[in-house]
Amino acid sequence: MPKPSDTKQRILDAARDLFATQGVQRTSLQDIADRLGITKPALYYHFPSREDLVRSIIQPLLDDGEKFILAAEARAETPVRELIEGFFDFNYRHRAPVIMLLAEMPTLADLGLIDKVLGWRKRLTELICGPDPTLDQAARAVLALGGLQDVCMQFPDAPLEELRTAAVDGALDALGR
Repeated sequence: MPKPSDTKQRILDAARDLFATQGVQRTSLQDIADRLGITKPALYYHFPSREDLVRSIIQPLLDDGEKFILAAEARAETPVRELIEGFFDFNYRHRAPVIMLLAEMPTLADLGLIDKVLGWRKRLTELICGPDPTLDQAARAVLALGGLQDVCMQFPDAPLEELRTAAVDGALDALGR
């Protein structure tokens, strides 16, 4: 993947910051251009629309998440602890865009970005519980996977290894393992 130009990277950074503080819908491209001291046409050169900008921010999360799930699905059998640890690591690495996804769910759903993320939980549930989980198994998987995401956002200042251990152990407990 080519490295974005300095201006493009500055636009992405400013947009992430403004989207996080103001929300996607309340942040105009003019707000982003003003923050950077560039013209709106200069911003349009790199991103023809706000939707393109949002997709550019979320795409690394989508690519990394899909890569993680495909690798797990390609293995004959992935130990549940390894899946849970990998899902924690993925969410910890992508805390900022995950927070944006949650805060801007209707906007991102309109862009078709939420379906893929929600599909990951279903696929992970099947990897953890098998292709036809019981309601009990599926509910426990939702608690475990959702809890892992929440922990990554709720405790941003906690020491990583301590947080990882507590989160993974809690998720395994929720799964009854």
